[in-house]
Amino acid sequence: MIKDNQKYFNRLQVVIDAFVIALAYIIAWAIRFVGPLADTAVRSLSFEEYMWYLVFIVPLYLILYYAFNLYTPKRVQGRRLELSNIIKANTLGLLLIMMVLYLDKEINFARVMMFIFYMINIVGEAVERLLIRMVLRKMRKSGFNQKHILLVGYSRAAEEYIDRIQANPQWGYTIRGILDDNVAAGTMYRDVKVIGTIPNLDVILPTNRLDEIAITLGLNEYFRLEEIVAQCEKSGVHTKFIPDYNNIIPTKPYTEDILGLPVINIRYVPLTNTFNAMVKRIMDIVGSICLIILFSPLMLLVSILVKTTSKGPLIYKQERVGLHNRNFMMYKFRSMEVQPEVEEQKAWTVKNDPRVTRIGKIMRKTSIDEFPQFFNVLKGDMSLVGPRPERPFFVEKFREEIPRYMVKHQVRPGVTGWAQIHGYRGDTSIRKRIEYDLYYIENWTLGLDIKILLLTVFKGFVNKNAY
Repeated sequence: MIKDNQKYFNRLQVVIDAFVIALAYIIAWAIRFVGPLADTAVRSLSFEEYMWYLVFIVPLYLILYYAFNLYTPKRVQGRRLELSNIIKANTLGLLLIMMVLYLDKEINFARVMMFIFYMINIVGEAVERLLIRMVLRKMRKSGFNQKHILLVGYSRAAEEYIDRIQANPQWGYTIRGILDDNVAAGTMYRDVKVIGTIPNLDVILPTNRLDEIAITLGLNEYFRLEEIVAQCEKSGVHTKFIPDYNNIIPTKPYTEDILGLPVINIRYVPLTNTFNAMVKRIMDIVGSICLIILFSPLMLLVSILVKTTSKGPLIYKQERVGLHNRNFMMYKFRSMEVQPEVEEQKAWTVKNDPRVTRIGKIMRKTSIDEFPQFFNVLKGDMSLVGPRPERPFFVEKFREEIPRYMVKHQVRPGVTGWAQIHGYRGDTSIRKRIEYDLYYIENWTLGLDIKILLLTVFKGFVNKNAY
């Protein structure tokens, strides 16, 4: 039933896509030859001649949409990925059409019209898919268009899968039960019942109309995986595997193929790629120089205030742990009274800390004390964006207490970071901070760095946890 519904929705979407493409093309023609751009247009082809091109344009774009996975189920597909694929498909379509017009030496066809069509079609397809997504999600929340799933194996992975499905009814999944050899039948987890043992698959598969089987075995039962997969695939039911090692291997593992042997890297760090590292370093150098020039008047003013309001050095240098566990001296404007180094290194700054000077309170609250770190970035000790560096004493402490803590040292530490713009700075959860740091490390892109820098302006400078 689900498969039939999926085919129906796919066919319906193809028809709607064809209509949107044709409509966007007609609107683009109208804008170019009838609307605001008509004064500069030279109409060498008639309306009918332009419309004949739709015979080729519509099928071309539908094929490209299929190639870019725009007809895959929308249950858990992200909207950003879908929009990205729409842009890619339309860009390739535009380039192909331009190439054909060039090779055919067709000089009468308005290229400007195609650029207008390109923009309108992207917007039209994005809006269309957003509306379809809303309709489908509303239907699924109401109990229609459901996929019925059986879980094989009771584990942490099974519980987490159930948690996510029940938190997102718009996905349209119904879990019929769990089979497990080690948990008693009748055991419940969030209204999902263990209905039998794994050998019961022989009886359940032929008699139940299941849409999917999710193998959620515990880590200690993986020796049975091959046998269970073979049994499930004999039934013809779509089978998927939800691993019980997500606390070890990231969501998007980096895999290699060594002459047919799959190798999964425990941690994928995009910045280990030489090109990615070079691009980020160039951005750091250019960005730090620009920021030093931009904030030089403010830094000069702060320097005067620090020196005139308290005794001690202007710049406070503190040892931190950076890339590849190498120590470096991190710079800050001094915001506290001078104290013995041994005491200072092993103590957190707390709210209303008496050691903080009057001007220091303002600097810490607004993060102005961090501005000298732009020079750390220029030197190469730090990056504009990355996990915040910690003192050696705390690194040794956290490496034993917090799983995966040391992974953060696979990239340069940053002046700001993904954790900081989400409020995790100062006296906040170290575990949550590491979760955000790991997400950044494994999902780094230049666009993510730019996003973090922009959000720092609105969220990162002033923070209630900075004191």
